[in-house]
Amino acid sequence: MVGPSHPKPASSRQRENVLTIPVLLVNRHYAPVSVATARRSMVLLYSGAATALDEHGDAHDFFSWRTLPVREHDDGLSIVGGRLRVPRVLHLSRYERAPRFGIRLTRRNLLLRDGYRCQYCGREPGVRDLNVDHVLPRSRGGRDSWDNLVIACRPCNLRKGKHTPDEAMMRLLSAPVKPRWNAAAHIALTTRTPFPEWHQFLGTT
Repeated sequence: MVGPSHPKPASSRQRENVLTIPVLLVNRHYAPVSVATARRSMVLLYSGAATALDEHGDAHDFFSWRTLPVREHDDGLSIVGGRLRVPRVLHLSRYERAPRFGIRLTRRNLLLRDGYRCQYCGREPGVRDLNVDHVLPRSRGGRDSWDNLVIACRPCNLRKGKHTPDEAMMRLLSAPVKPRWNAAAHIALTTRTPFPEWHQFLGTT
């Protein structure tokens, strides 16, 4: 899996509320669990429910973390007496469970599965110009299911109309199936700008 580009530094995200910045949560065994806001993460860190991991993988409690400087590429939270670096990863040292992961059949997840690409022509025109197409048309009994829904661009969707791909002489790039995402894959796919510190936990580079 190819990792996303490096997120913008704090100076270029001046309008973003620091407390809403995503922080990766990992369980006792360092497996990804979920993503929390910086606000929630600070509560976990201050209460002792989690430790913050620095770029070297060293764990810090709240008071140790507070002594670390806020560097140019960090996000800083103003507190009494200075600024506090927003952690990128929190270790839930007493939490062992791995999340049970269910994948809902939604347009967004179909877009993620199909890579925001038309499954007939391979074009990537942008989200606004992509539709959800029934391989077997709904008017002919086609169901709303993972194996009968694909992403199609508007021209291909219009061309196919109420026909099957074979009838329209259109070939699918791949057979549609339910994706097999785990928590790490889902976080990597759905978080807009995962931080480089997340890569070792998500299996991205």
